Amino acid sequence: MISKFRKRWRALIHSTDTNMASIERATLSLVNLTPPVRRVDAIQSFVSQETPVLRLQCSDGSEGVGYTYTIGTGGSSVVALLRDHLLPRLIGHDPERIEGIWQDLLFQTHATHVGAITSLALAAIDIALWDRRGKDLGLPLWKLAGGARSQVPIYTTEGGWLHLPTEDLVAQTATAKQNGFLGAKIKIGRPHVSEDFERLQAVREAVGGGFELMVDANQAFSLSEALRRAQGLQGLNLAWLEEPMPADDVMGHARLCSKSAVPIAVGESLYSIGQFADYVRADACHIVQVDVARVGGITPWLKVAHLAQCHNLSVCPHFLMELHVSLACAVSNATWVEYIPQLDPITSSRLRIHNGQAMAPEEPGLGIEWDWASIAQRSMATLDIK
Repeated sequence: MISKFRKRWRALIHSTDTNMASIERATLSLVNLTPPVRRVDAIQSFVSQETPVLRLQCSDGSEGVGYTYTIGTGGSSVVALLRDHLLPRLIGHDPERIEGIWQDLLFQTHATHVGAITSLALAAIDIALWDRRGKDLGLPLWKLAGGARSQVPIYTTEGGWLHLPTEDLVAQTATAKQNGFLGAKIKIGRPHVSEDFERLQAVREAVGGGFELMVDANQAFSLSEALRRAQGLQGLNLAWLEEPMPADDVMGHARLCSKSAVPIAVGESLYSIGQFADYVRADACHIVQVDVARVGGITPWLKVAHLAQCHNLSVCPHFLMELHVSLACAVSNATWVEYIPQLDPITSSRLRIHNGQAMAPEEPGLGIEWDWASIAQRSMATLDIK
């Protein structure tokens, strides 16, 4: 009886292996997207979004699409890493082994990791594999990755840029409230804390106490100045102070967290699960802003979100709203999605918002409908690997 069972089991495994899908082709396009509005923060001006778009096609006819981004520099370097080292290793592999593929590629790039270029390249592949799995199973990403809920609150960053005069800042934030957003992010980092305070105070008076205001320093401050700004702004009932100092200053953030009445948020400039673990162990943040592209994909994003949940920390992902809406709905400790529209020129789908809530798409996979004609027209480079 046991021998007969073993023969049947081996036959089943052999049949499964024979019919197993394999990755046959990778097509990569680099698209440059210009922001619809001028974006200036304390350290830079966001003039373009270089967007590598990756299409993986498999032997069973299934496919998945992933993407990543930079904000004006490094896009060609991401493409080169994918072209020369990562994509050739994918051909012939089982697309269902998402964790195994991610770990293998991480090991193969250990000499350049932790680093932004490597994580951004890994993300394009990992996102495409998750998209393919969702489409193959007929499940939207938010259900595939956990299915905690179908909607999540949304705030906007599009009206809060540092170069705007106070009157424009007030008007755009008031309009955001009228349009149904539940909060808005304001960039800070004017030469003196009094300037930031006066701008924010004018906004607070215009929108009232129930509308959430987040502020973002984009790593502009020293520890002493971050302490001063946090203290100077604490009377404004802020939801958080984001990236007050350079992201590699873990202990500085820990000291700030121990003294600040304003919650401290970090994460968009962290590129590995280990870096997030360092922050969590050091009690160096109150809010985790993990970015699915910069951390290396959906696979590590979920690890970071679950790590945060184990320490009773909220997740408020950075940028990429079209994808983060699904990930935020997949886990129970995500509290916000950030509204910055950027994929509109190369997609036909749009983020659905109702009563201040971003709605997770019900379509299988990522739920992003790509405009391939627009991608082809806008592409600065396209390559095929088989």
